[in-house]
Amino acid sequence: MTDIVSASWVADQGADLRIVDVRDGWEYDGLGHLPGAVNVPFDEFRTGSGGEGMLPSDDEWATLLSAAGIDADSEILAYDDHHGVFAARFLVTAELLGHDPERLHLLDGDFSSWQLERETESEAPDVEPTEYSVSPPETTPLVDAETVADAADDSDAVLVDTREDEEYAAGHIPGAVLLDWRDLVDDETRGILPREDALAVLESAGIVPEKRVVLYCNTARRISHTYVVLRHLGFEAVDFYEGSLTEWEAEDRPLETSEVE
Repeated sequence: MTDIVSASWVADQGADLRIVDVRDGWEYDGLGHLPGAVNVPFDEFRTGSGGEGMLPSDDEWATLLSAAGIDADSEILAYDDHHGVFAARFLVTAELLGHDPERLHLLDGDFSSWQLERETESEAPDVEPTEYSVSPPETTPLVDAETVADAADDSDAVLVDTREDEEYAAGHIPGAVLLDWRDLVDDETRGILPREDALAVLESAGIVPEKRVVLYCNTARRISHTYVVLRHLGFEAVDFYEGSLTEWEAEDRPLETSEVE
């Protein structure tokens, strides 16, 4: 599974760790980056011509990773400057397109927290391109709209909307509970909450390891962060609705509203 690692862990790794900065190019160049990091801006992989939700096609993804010097056996660490949500999207994309999740790592914190205590650099590293090939995984957490609709009536499952409360109130999939992805983030450290605190937040929303968790947002970005956190915390059954509300509404499926508390 994709894990969440500390800045100390990253600093102790050797040159074999491929570090990916998913911020905009001007941030990477102008504000500096982690030593050895390559830049793969979020907009280059956030949408593509793939057939499922917002995923890029196999060829698009292989081209990006090849240019970044990443191969199928690479250990990858990703980070951003927004509590890890964009970096998580990169890592989940890698997992869904077949990269070994045991080799995927999210920086606990982000560039701002790293920069406070550790060195950065401004020069891009020399990268030797690879020939990355996508190998579809044997199993996948991806689910379709029918599975999502059924989850609301399944006592062994919990359907989770990871958007903000105003968005949820304006219209959500019937039966979904609200968990703003940022509720699992520590504003001070910019990383995830301590384990027991995170589990308490989840339990208060009815999200427990014994249940199958089905995640959605608008475009699969925010659920990427929640997915990584849940798997890191030991949740075994976590489903990922890649199409999210973009697909749900395009199919003219029902929504329900609620009052903002």
